Amino acid sequence: MVRTNLKPSPAGGGLLWLVLNKHKPWIETSYHGVIPENMDTVLLDPPLVALDKDAPVPFAGEICAFKIHGQEAPFEAEVLNRTSGEGVLRAIGPVDCEAQKEYTFIIQAYDCGSGANGAGWKKSHKAVVHIQVDDVNEFSPVFQELEYHAAVTEGKIYDNILQVEATDQDCSPQYSQICNYDIVTPDTPFAIDRNGNIRNTERLSYDKQQRYQIMVTAFDCGQKRATDSVPVHIDVKPVCKPGWQGWNKRVDYEPGTGSKQLFPKMHLETCDGPLSAVKAMVELQTSHIGKGCDRETYSEKSLQKLCGAASGSTDLLPAPSFYTNWTASLLTDSGRDSDLIFRFDGRQAANVPEQVVPQNLTDQFTVATWMKHGPSPGLRAEKETLLCNSDKTEMNRHHYSLYVHNCRLVLLLRRDFTQVDTFRPAEFHWKLEQICDKEWHYYVINVEFPMVTLFVDGMTYEPYLVTDDWPIHPSSIDTQLTVGACWQGGEVYSPRFTQYFRGSLSGLTIRPGKIETQKVISCLQACKEGLDINSLETLCVSCVQFHFNPAQSVLVMEGEDLESLTTAMTKVSYINSRQFPTAGLRRLHITTTVQCFGEDTCVSIPDIKAVVMVLPPSEPRITIAGSDRLVRPVSDLRRATGVAPFRELRITSTVTKGDGILVHRPGVLEVMHNLDYCDVLVIGDELDPEHESLEIPHSSLMGKHLDATNSTSGISIYGVDSMVHYEEALRQVRYRNWRPAALTNRKFRLTCSELNGRYTSNEFNLEVSILHNSPPVEHVNHMAVQSQYMRPVHHPLMVHTLNSHVSGTPPVATAVIVICIAALVVIVVLGIYRLHSTHQDSSRSEEDGAKDPETDWDDSALTITVNPMEVRDIISDRRRAVGGGGGVQLPTSKADLCRSDRSSAISEDVDQQGVTSLALNQLIPGE
Repeated sequence: MVRTNLKPSPAGGGLLWLVLNKHKPWIETSYHGVIPENMDTVLLDPPLVALDKDAPVPFAGEICAFKIHGQEAPFEAEVLNRTSGEGVLRAIGPVDCEAQKEYTFIIQAYDCGSGANGAGWKKSHKAVVHIQVDDVNEFSPVFQELEYHAAVTEGKIYDNILQVEATDQDCSPQYSQICNYDIVTPDTPFAIDRNGNIRNTERLSYDKQQRYQIMVTAFDCGQKRATDSVPVHIDVKPVCKPGWQGWNKRVDYEPGTGSKQLFPKMHLETCDGPLSAVKAMVELQTSHIGKGCDRETYSEKSLQKLCGAASGSTDLLPAPSFYTNWTASLLTDSGRDSDLIFRFDGRQAANVPEQVVPQNLTDQFTVATWMKHGPSPGLRAEKETLLCNSDKTEMNRHHYSLYVHNCRLVLLLRRDFTQVDTFRPAEFHWKLEQICDKEWHYYVINVEFPMVTLFVDGMTYEPYLVTDDWPIHPSSIDTQLTVGACWQGGEVYSPRFTQYFRGSLSGLTIRPGKIETQKVISCLQACKEGLDINSLETLCVSCVQFHFNPAQSVLVMEGEDLESLTTAMTKVSYINSRQFPTAGLRRLHITTTVQCFGEDTCVSIPDIKAVVMVLPPSEPRITIAGSDRLVRPVSDLRRATGVAPFRELRITSTVTKGDGILVHRPGVLEVMHNLDYCDVLVIGDELDPEHESLEIPHSSLMGKHLDATNSTSGISIYGVDSMVHYEEALRQVRYRNWRPAALTNRKFRLTCSELNGRYTSNEFNLEVSILHNSPPVEHVNHMAVQSQYMRPVHHPLMVHTLNSHVSGTPPVATAVIVICIAALVVIVVLGIYRLHSTHQDSSRSEEDGAKDPETDWDDSALTITVNPMEVRDIISDRRRAVGGGGGVQLPTSKADLCRSDRSSAISEDVDQQGVTSLALNQLIPGE
């Protein structure tokens, strides 16, 4: 590039100009310059100045231009003063250091020639110009990553956890280099140096904080800060501790959901230990639930029928009631979902009534009981008797007994001389840990004399010691069967109990003549909850071995492949097959042992303790519905089949889900479940077996797990069976009355139960109304004229009714007085009497034709006698049954308890009336 004002010399004058312009301009041989990015003038060193020796000759001694040669440099040279030769170098466009830091080019100076037209100009030598673009701090530092991650182990101090790095786009070292980093987040246990290395300033704790996030910024050497700070995530890992990880301490179980996995995300951390084998044991601890685990809480009789046990067993520890009041004084613990448990503290015992005791045990019999027992206090423990049959008076011989002595279970069986007269086995001893471990166990003793076998929780044990003895000499002394101690009737100053039992018992039964099978025993003691393995087919069975105990409360797994065993642990599940399980906690305990390859020391796996929370089940609402009134003519009641009061019966059960209350609202579902008894109670006077009955055909119970028993108070159908079968059976209940002349209605009350009274239905009341087709007649006091249909019954309602009828003066007596006073009226009365007598004789003859001739007796007078002492005894017995027994609430819905339920009403009538006997004579004129 050339900048000049020279012009060619005119013709004819060129020679003159050349003579005047003798010398070339002179400049420095090299220049160094600097130009900032935001400036356009180059600072040259030395300054740009051209000299010419022709000075001060005009034109020839002046500098007119500077010319740049070389690269396409974005610069131009300008002459500031032609005389002095000063010039300046300027940028003709933007100069960017980041694009090009330096420029090098050639510059020359030109004089003005010999004249104004620039003819004959001369140029200087070439000079090299070096220009450096001076950087401006226009860019901020930028981090290489959007975020940084690191992990540290707790408890250690690190010199360098990680390094962050930022860059700057400025071209100069001053502005492109990062001179400092800083942590923006306050109060963090970390520090950073000028090179971006982050370290922790204190020991970190996994339990205190498992993750940190800090913000870091950067500064270049011009102290320009990064526009955006970068997040740094630091995870704190616990010190590697061998053990199971990924499990929850609590697992909720909703009833009815089947099998639920306990540890679906569990894995075993071994810290890279060289393991050769792993063995894990999972234990479900349910000793605090019921009798050792969640079992069905039906009555012992219902359970035995459900399991197919032989009939004929005697329950020696039944629920206290009017007829089974010998257990009323015993302490009970019945607050566990109707599971009846008797506690003996060494001061309680019960005498079993003679009519209940099996008279002949024979050579085959079974004794079964649930027992929880601990070590006996004292150095020399006394015998603790569960069951004892001994002499009632005079002597102190034990005929047979079952007792615990020094954690040994002993069965004593002394034969009579009438059965055997030789030295025979008499005592059978078992020494087992279960006897004194304070846990519930189910004991069954099968006797096939002389062989005796003990079953504990379904496992068979033979006696370790059998001692012989002579048979007992026959005598006329009565025996006494006791529970919880042994009766000592002789050889003492006063008869008393001795050898008291300390522990808990439930379901103590004895069955003469038969022994129990292994299948029935397993059924009776089976738990309804336990451990399970889900999807066993997906596991490597050859890699892991599985072992369950009989109750499925303990699971042992072992194998050499760690991955397979870990997978198997994720499949361990809890299952409860009860429709209405017992709610509450079940503890889980997992122990693990490992073996290592030739290592003296091996990793230790800590035990795991967790719980399964069984949530409360949705309680069923059992509803009995149907027609509450049945109207039938007399002829229907007299038929052999009678009438079916409950033929339109319907039993349903609903559970409420969520907030639903009424059936039509969402959340209420109808469910099907079993029942264990239904009672039909007679309301009012008890049934008179001389002319009425309430019964069920035996064929109606065939093919069902049901039995029935009836009395004058009603009928009870019992057994664990479906609601449908109970409906079918109840619809077949028949009421008959073959002499209903004096009866206008009968009222019944029906209630049903599930789980031995844990859930009960509503009280369904039904009235049977009787239509009499005979024409209307004058009202007659049936209590006086129908004595031939009555039998003596000690009934409070009967006493009250009779008293109410005889308390006043009858209208007939008044008529007799009037007849005695007025003789004239006698003739009129006799005429009326004749007509009335004729009608009465015809009615009586019709009733006599309908009644059973075998039931006729002299009806001239009827005497009903109520012994006030018996009445008061019944009342006191009932009160003892209710008030005694350590707070036991007695069942009142059984049909066989109806008489006792009503006996409490006697006291009021007896106290008010004071009547103990009543004589009713028929007042039939003319006889």
